[in-house]
Amino acid sequence: MATNAAKTLVTVARGNGIGPEIMEVTLKLLEAVGARLEYDFVEVGEDVFKRGIMDGIEPHAWESIRKSKLFLKAPITTPQGGGYRSVNVTMRKAFGQFANVRPVRTYDGFVSSKHQGVDMVIVRENEESLYAGIEYRQTRDTCHGLKLISRTGVELIVRYAFEYARTNGRKKVTCLVKDNIMKITDGLFHQVFDLIAKEYPDITADSLIVDIGMARIADTPERFDVVVTENLYGDIVSDIASQVSGSVGLAGSMNIGHGCAMFEAVHGSAPDIAGKGIANPSGLINAAVLMLYHIGQSEAAAKLGNALLYTLEAGQHTGDIAKDKKSALSTSQFGEAVAANLGKVPSKLKPFEKGNGRPVVLPRPEDTTQSVRVKRLTGVDVFVDFDGEVEGLGARVEQCGTARLPLKMVSSRGMQIYPVKPEVAPVTDLWACRFMGGEGDVAVADIRNVLHNLEALGLEWVMVENLYTFDHVPGFSGK
Repeated sequence: MATNAAKTLVTVARGNGIGPEIMEVTLKLLEAVGARLEYDFVEVGEDVFKRGIMDGIEPHAWESIRKSKLFLKAPITTPQGGGYRSVNVTMRKAFGQFANVRPVRTYDGFVSSKHQGVDMVIVRENEESLYAGIEYRQTRDTCHGLKLISRTGVELIVRYAFEYARTNGRKKVTCLVKDNIMKITDGLFHQVFDLIAKEYPDITADSLIVDIGMARIADTPERFDVVVTENLYGDIVSDIASQVSGSVGLAGSMNIGHGCAMFEAVHGSAPDIAGKGIANPSGLINAAVLMLYHIGQSEAAAKLGNALLYTLEAGQHTGDIAKDKKSALSTSQFGEAVAANLGKVPSKLKPFEKGNGRPVVLPRPEDTTQSVRVKRLTGVDVFVDFDGEVEGLGARVEQCGTARLPLKMVSSRGMQIYPVKPEVAPVTDLWACRFMGGEGDVAVADIRNVLHNLEALGLEWVMVENLYTFDHVPGFSGK
């Protein structure tokens, strides 16, 4: 390996809890393997939060990451209590890290697992869905979270999953959604998946309802190859997949986007074992392997990954996965064992190759939507804060409709209470009042009139959702 090649700048955060311990081991191994890297160390996490910086990221860290576009991060601790923002969520949004990628494999015969032959990759959308964190409280009784799904966001993550599969020799992409219930949001995700899948005839594509999909990953994970899904689902299924592989402590991940790439272990900062020298650094080592592949240093990546596999094959384990706890290695001892095994290749576990883990270069985005979409206003849902007698609410609200926008129904949590009376009336103080006109016959001025009428009757409206059709297809749930 040439020693005079240019070095790649990497921003590094040592993290909190066990973070500094496992980062020290990882950096020593990167040096030992001959990785052509230089580091800029920054501070994020607990101490930064305590200085009153609510996103937990010091100003120099922002500058460094913008410059390097590479971030190797150990686990961090977020203090309990309100106001503190997740460093991961902040980073993903700020730098457009639309994809979280988590390779998961079993170490058959060497790390205890109920499964064998698992070799899958979870591709999780990183910026949208419920994890966008858009939440409101409208009444004393009721809060709601906004599930945001955009067509552009779905196209980006789904195309990435198929490109990842093609680039890295994967054969199948499975989509996990819940569109049997959430027909509009998850329905859009599934629709776009099916459209993009047609562009990749060399890749098998299938989809599963997310609950049965997760059950099958827990039961028969060896049947899966690449899985693509939304943010919340992906967070859950990634931990399930990592756990069935034998230990969450072995998994690394990467966050890929337009601004920078971030590499980290899947697990948390584990403050309860910090300073005891017993943490498993394998997750962060695997993240470092992903980083080396990403920047084109594939020879060093394969060498480091194979040394880790050889060490596991040799039965040199930390306490979390050791069968004989008495022979368990400390964090530093495990790092020394991996260093001693550099240049060796596992004999039974599938080795890393120089051609593995190739970065995905997305093609120029193409518009897969229809060239013309007709959007028409057809009604409005007005949410009213009302804790009086439910029986009289419908009749009062009906007075607030207009000739062009009459009341159609009043509902609570999706259950109609007027004009059809339910068997058991809901106990709440937030009511959705749906006013519906003819498609294309409704104007925003009609909605203002309804709101004025509600106020005149002393009813407090707290939220308004306009109802539209798109190419004559309703863009809202309910009747």
